[in-house]
Amino acid sequence: MALPDLTPEQRAANLAKAAAARHARAELLARVKDGTTTVAEVLASDDETCRRLPVRSLLKALPGLGNAKVAKIMEELGIPEKRRVAGLGARQREALAEAVPR
Repeated sequence: MALPDLTPEQRAANLAKAAAARHARAELLARVKDGTTTVAEVLASDDETCRRLPVRSLLKALPGLGNAKVAKIMEELGIPEKRRVAGLGARQREALAEAVPR
């Protein structure tokens, strides 16, 4: 399937939308890192930024959790590597909220 031909205005609008999404994601992860937003709040949120966030990125934003600890938590809870917050089931959300200290 070929990509559609976009006008320069459409391309600029898409680039601006992508930049806004990256900025919102970075702000969310900064709030998680400094403790103003908890993992449970992110998991319960209906905000599109929260829903599209990869679980791995969410966990890595927590102080004290690196690649090894995040991989161990996700493996123990049966969460696939590429899973996003919106793709978690109710039991996975509960288990994840209990597994992380914040």
